[in-house]
Amino acid sequence: MQDPNPAVDNASAPGFDLDTAELRVLGVLIEKAFITPDAYPLSINAITTGSNQLTAREPVMSLSEAEVQAAVDSLIARRLVSKRDQQSARVPKYEHLVRLRHSLPPAEQAVLAILLLRGAQTAGELRQRCERLYRFDDVAAVETVLEHLAEKYPPLVAALPRAPGTKETRHVHLLGGDALVQEMAEAQAGGANAGGGRGRIADLEDEVRRLREEFETLRDEFATFRKQFD
Repeated sequence: MQDPNPAVDNASAPGFDLDTAELRVLGVLIEKAFITPDAYPLSINAITTGSNQLTAREPVMSLSEAEVQAAVDSLIARRLVSKRDQQSARVPKYEHLVRLRHSLPPAEQAVLAILLLRGAQTAGELRQRCERLYRFDDVAAVETVLEHLAEKYPPLVAALPRAPGTKETRHVHLLGGDALVQEMAEAQAGGANAGGGRGRIADLEDEVRRLREEFETLRDEFATFRKQFD
């Protein structure tokens, strides 16, 4: 993989200074295009609900519909989101343009979405968390995608310097600019220094997250099934 420093230097290129609300909204739009295609594009209400989910979101946020609308409007101005006009729709609906703007196939869209929604992650974590969006055969396939995203111009992801005491490299998206990348790097270093390991509590928290994500999957599948009879 490329050395992360050049990628970080390019993070402030046009379109790579999204704020936290814009990052969350964009991640939600990419994610929901995969897991709830029958309900896509999304209304502002649906985007808000997705943005404020208690599962599969790090950190958990509490955005208002006004804040989500402002983020959507900004993303439209950046040509990362578009409004979809549908005759049958009673409210405006929106879709992401990342697949067109940056020529990303589904596998790369999935990895980028999970990085947007959950912060710095290892290739192994990305493989597990992308399961609902795109199924990777192995960790090597995820690493190949990360390499492609890092080789874009400007790059979309970078590898963080490996924290002391850790065995695996964590990867971050670059759409939030230099400050956000630095913040995630410092958080990783701080966590390594404080804990030295994940610990039993962190393992239990991960297990709870996994079970919640499985519940979300079942709920989405049931909602899609029920729509067939509406």
